[in-house]
Amino acid sequence: MGKPGKKLKKIFLILGITGAVYGGFKYLLPLVVPFLCAYLAALWLGPSVRYFERRLTIRLGGKERRIPAAVIGGVELLFMGAVLSWLFYLGSSRLLAQARLFMVRLPEWLSEADRVLTGLFLSLEEKMGLMPESLVGLVRDASEAVRQASLPLLMTNSVSVLAWAVRAVVFLVLFFVAAVMTLEEMDEIREKKSGSIFHREFSVLGRRIASAGSAWFKTQLVITAVTAMICTLGLTLLGNPYSVLLGLGIGLLDALPVFGTGAVLIPWGAFLLLEHQWWKGAVLLFIYGLCYFIRQFLEAKLMGSRMGLSALETLFSMYVGLELLGVSGFFLGPVGLLIIEDLVKLYGEDGESR
Repeated sequence: MGKPGKKLKKIFLILGITGAVYGGFKYLLPLVVPFLCAYLAALWLGPSVRYFERRLTIRLGGKERRIPAAVIGGVELLFMGAVLSWLFYLGSSRLLAQARLFMVRLPEWLSEADRVLTGLFLSLEEKMGLMPESLVGLVRDASEAVRQASLPLLMTNSVSVLAWAVRAVVFLVLFFVAAVMTLEEMDEIREKKSGSIFHREFSVLGRRIASAGSAWFKTQLVITAVTAMICTLGLTLLGNPYSVLLGLGIGLLDALPVFGTGAVLIPWGAFLLLEHQWWKGAVLLFIYGLCYFIRQFLEAKLMGSRMGLSALETLFSMYVGLELLGVSGFFLGPVGLLIIEDLVKLYGEDGESR
């Protein structure tokens, strides 16, 4: 059994490192995200850039010169961006066709929803002995008030969307420039990192962030694909003509912890049950339950196995991260837990060696 002083020292060490990691994620990370992403991209592109740098030369002034790593890396990034844009264009053709059909049918669906809800309220008025159209008028007045109140909100959100678009463009430009410059200065960066008094901490952080980023990306890709496939198959089974559009949209929405598949499938399924379309409503609710449990299982299992955490540790850290940092904490929670464990082990070994 350890001495009380030693245990107390370790408790303070854990609390101090946990506070430092939380502060770094909360206040420092948002400032360096483009540069961190650029550094990770440079590490990923490094092998291919070095390969082409050794083999590609140009003759300039009668001498053969190697093409700079920054140029090669920039071309690779632009090429990958072009390929992704081309694939997105090919994949979106059917989605756009379904989206156009969706917009054409939307007024009809809204009218049908109004008819169903009006009938429901009229039935409630009759059963409760209320004046005719009292509930209907109340709901319509409330809807009009909400519509009037939402107009300023929509204008504000439009400005927010525009600001977000501008920030996204700035982020992409910073990411591209920083990635190219990092590739060019990679050797200098490694020398400075190895010569720093914090080189061990940099190694721990770099290793964990790289492994966690790879694990998160692969996990979300698998879960989104599985969710989209399940939703598409289920909607196809129901004969929905927008199965691909809605399936992919619900799959992407499920990647956001705040929304999830329930934001679409639960109201939709409940509405169909009110319409006495028992089979369709039950299938949609079943799809929601299936997607929910598959996400919980796969996220904990895949993230944990790739990052070195158990399923319970992954779920716990995701929940704590979500509570402390918001949506981003859903990913940063497991990363923070691993960094805390590594730093506690690192500093604990230093203390024992003295």
